[in-house]
Amino acid sequence: MADRTIRVLLVDDHQVVRRGLRTFLEVQDDIEVVGEAGDGDEGVARAEELKPDVVLMDVKMPGTDGIEALRKLRDLSNPARVLIVTSFTEQRTVVPALRAGASGYVYKDVDPEALARAIRSVHAGHVLLQPEVAGALLSQDEPGNGTGRGGSLTEREKEVLGLIADGRSNREIARALVLSEKTVKTHVSNILMKLDLADRTQAALWAVRHGLTN
Repeated sequence: MADRTIRVLLVDDHQVVRRGLRTFLEVQDDIEVVGEAGDGDEGVARAEELKPDVVLMDVKMPGTDGIEALRKLRDLSNPARVLIVTSFTEQRTVVPALRAGASGYVYKDVDPEALARAIRSVHAGHVLLQPEVAGALLSQDEPGNGTGRGGSLTEREKEVLGLIADGRSNREIARALVLSEKTVKTHVSNILMKLDLADRTQAALWAVRHGLTN
């Protein structure tokens, strides 16, 4: 059992889907569903109200979709980690979602136990970046997303950045490099500042594009 219950908000325009997710997640000892929302705007409002640890967000919703809701949460500096729910036919939406601040994604037909693991993973600070998405990002390198600024990183910061791209949490990075978590947090902050990036998800994407993954 985890040290603390993971508070999850469900955002999906289909009530049946939300009910199914809630039914499964509520039997997990370390996960609590604290609320639901039927569209992106309601999801943003509920996330601000309830302060969940993880938001499970559908992409395709009427009105404000999941990607726009992600941008609004980022603009509000909401600390919730967002796990996007998508389908195989919506793969093209995954890259924009990651660029908007998502910590990862799962497919709608995901095995229930795999969903629980994904929620635990993003809550722990991991970035769920699968190979096919990494390939898409490599082919969509965009100027202005830290491109060309890697020379300002120290060797230690490059090590930290590579481990972020490998999906490691701050605690795991600290163990791997024999550092304190506080020192790792300082390195992460410096990396984001030097590369002009918003969060560690964008940092992971930058590392993939620039060959800093292991």
